[in-house]
Amino acid sequence: MGANDQALQEALSWETDSAVPEDKSVWVWLWESIQGDFNQKRSGGQIAFDMAVSMVPLVDQVCDVRDIIANCKAIYYADEKAEESGEPIDKSWLYVSLGLTLIGLFPSLGSLVKGVLKLFFVFIRRYGLEHVIRAVEEGMTWVVTYLRKREVQKYIGAKHIDEIFKWLAERIREVKGKLSASALLTNFDRAIALMKKLLAKVDWMPGKVGDRARAAIAVVEAIRKRADAPLAGAIGPLNKILDTIIKRLEFENLIIRRGIVDVSNIHFRGGLPEARAVALMREAEPPPKWLSKGRELEFPGLDPDVGRLKKKVAAKHKDGWPELDEDNIRSFHKMEAATIVGPAKLYRVVSPSNGAMGDCWVSQEVWDMIQKSPDPKAAWRKHLGVWPDWNPNGQFVVMDIPPGETVKVWRGPAAGQKKPRGQLDAHLEGGWEQIVVKGPKEHFDTTTYYRRAADGSLNAPIDRAAYMALSKDEQAAYIGLRQKINHPHIRGPLDTKWGYTDFDSQLEDVKIGLPALPGQTVN
Repeated sequence: MGANDQALQEALSWETDSAVPEDKSVWVWLWESIQGDFNQKRSGGQIAFDMAVSMVPLVDQVCDVRDIIANCKAIYYADEKAEESGEPIDKSWLYVSLGLTLIGLFPSLGSLVKGVLKLFFVFIRRYGLEHVIRAVEEGMTWVVTYLRKREVQKYIGAKHIDEIFKWLAERIREVKGKLSASALLTNFDRAIALMKKLLAKVDWMPGKVGDRARAAIAVVEAIRKRADAPLAGAIGPLNKILDTIIKRLEFENLIIRRGIVDVSNIHFRGGLPEARAVALMREAEPPPKWLSKGRELEFPGLDPDVGRLKKKVAAKHKDGWPELDEDNIRSFHKMEAATIVGPAKLYRVVSPSNGAMGDCWVSQEVWDMIQKSPDPKAAWRKHLGVWPDWNPNGQFVVMDIPPGETVKVWRGPAAGQKKPRGQLDAHLEGGWEQIVVKGPKEHFDTTTYYRRAADGSLNAPIDRAAYMALSKDEQAAYIGLRQKINHPHIRGPLDTKWGYTDFDSQLEDVKIGLPALPGQTVN
């Protein structure tokens, strides 16, 4: 085995976490590995590990070839599908994804910056352009993991980098300054030359191996010929992505806004006032996935003034079912009294300022539907009718109903929601089952209210009684943070992994430190 063969074998062993089969040449194995897509469902930890070992010879080149082939195949098959159906298919995101790969091919990038960008790009591809902030927030966790690796720490030390996040932001800003359609196309040509060099070891072979290698080269070259205009169109979204990454790295480096003493994490940005939320929904381009056009509701809410309904709720309340206020009733499209017998679990999405012991919950079945959706947060907002000014989300809690215990609830499809006429020509669909549970006051959360100063700091905490004694205008200056969960069967809060924001412009809002209180740390 020659030196190049040995280096490639080491690279592929790192990348595929397996050894070269004895009956195959390392180059045939290279081709089969590239065709296998290298397990696109890897966890962030696995990806961070891959980045840390990228100093092994040829690993970067193998990964780049893999990604270029995967990007081009996706575009090629989309074109074929459009030809078969006779209908155009929007491929703009596919070209943005290709652009992310090509950004990683700038020769001056350096292995450390390239590794950091690749980690962010993994999550951006997963969540899409509408959820860049969520993707970058989640990617940041694994960037930190990557930076702690021994090989990476050695590199940082050798380069005498003191403020690593500031340094990374500066390097990525330099990359952004070079970003153009012509620069990406130059990188594309460089990637094709590299691909041909690697696959030249197998494309001469007779049978399937050689045929497929030549076909892959043909696909990539075909996409290159038609990539000029689409890549030019991708420059705007790519700039937005790089801007978000730069801001996130700078925020990590510069903690200039104070939070609460004894902060355990810093990522919540507070609730959205309704006027601000409506403005963001009107301005968002493209609109959020959870927002449906028009004002006509498929699942209109119930009318709490209907006498028959009032009598039904009052009669059931006498028999132990929860008393419903008008908002509770309006939140249902249809509803019925029901009894849940334990063992059972109910789930509730909350933010750091929402009560764990609130009214609205979902069953295990609906929670699974949400989690299995392509975009869980969008499914939750859309199908359960939750405006962003009602619940910023970010966390969830679980109510365990012990074996043999019963809980009387109201359940039924959630009503669709629309804002008052003139505010917003859009609505939330509703239609998935919600469950209303109410507990005694002693089970309500203990909440502390903090006054928000002009610089974003939180101070002068007061309890709920003092907060309720304030006027509406005075209350607007405060934000409530859950201090303690008092319900004996509620566990949490746990991170939804959805992020705490719905709009990119919220990134500019003041971040609020979450205190190390029982209501903000997992119980």
